[in-house]
Amino acid sequence: MQIWVDADACPVVIKEILFRAAERTGVRMTLVANKPLRLPTAANIRFVQVPPGFDAADKRIVELMEANDLVVTADVPLAAAAIDKGGTALNPRGELYTKENVRERLSVRNFLDELRGSGVNTGGPPALSQRERQAFANQLDTWLTKRAKATGGS
Repeated sequence: MQIWVDADACPVVIKEILFRAAERTGVRMTLVANKPLRLPTAANIRFVQVPPGFDAADKRIVELMEANDLVVTADVPLAAAAIDKGGTALNPRGELYTKENVRERLSVRNFLDELRGSGVNTGGPPALSQRERQAFANQLDTWLTKRAKATGGS
């Protein structure tokens, strides 16, 4: 089990939480992006650079991930693909995607895309709040605890 991070749009503060967790627990973590990233020096943290292009990082994550892996992403189609492959998907705002809610999120995303396509300004997401950072850290800790139990504590 490992963590995959859709790193192009992942907030720096969330990456820092992930780095600390990986260093503390030894869980393998791979960040995937189309631009180079600064990473802490750790044997269990790696980076995969993909060529620029629409959904290149998403496609690589789905290709490389396995069932029971965690995917950190705000991209709803990537979250849906991760869940379909047997993984867990977590939004940087602390929302755990599930089979039940990811389809609804896809519908909302598609509706907003249609609105934007017709010229309606739908705005962007608000700044990441302290509550959302804490929710993310809590969900990550829950996943790490389940992982530790499943692997016998390692």
